Amino acid sequence: MSELSKRSTVYFEPEIHQALKIKSAITHQSLSQVVNEAIRLALQEDREDLSAFEERAGEPTLSYEELLEDLKTHGKL
Repeated sequence: MSELSKRSTVYFEPEIHQALKIKSAITHQSLSQVVNEAIRLALQEDREDLSAFEERAGEPTLSYEELLEDLKTHGKL
């Protein structure tokens, strides 16, 4: 483990812990590596979502009724 790594105690539900141990064994990675990768992917997804929100912040909004009408007009409903 890297000198820059931080230690933390995390409590998993038994089923999740078992699944992590199995994935760890199958992938020949430590449990810490499996958890770090899962968290890294989740945080990346959050960053992508926030980026998409920022990109679309200036777009006009539609009311629910306007959205339904637009979908009907374009044959989506």
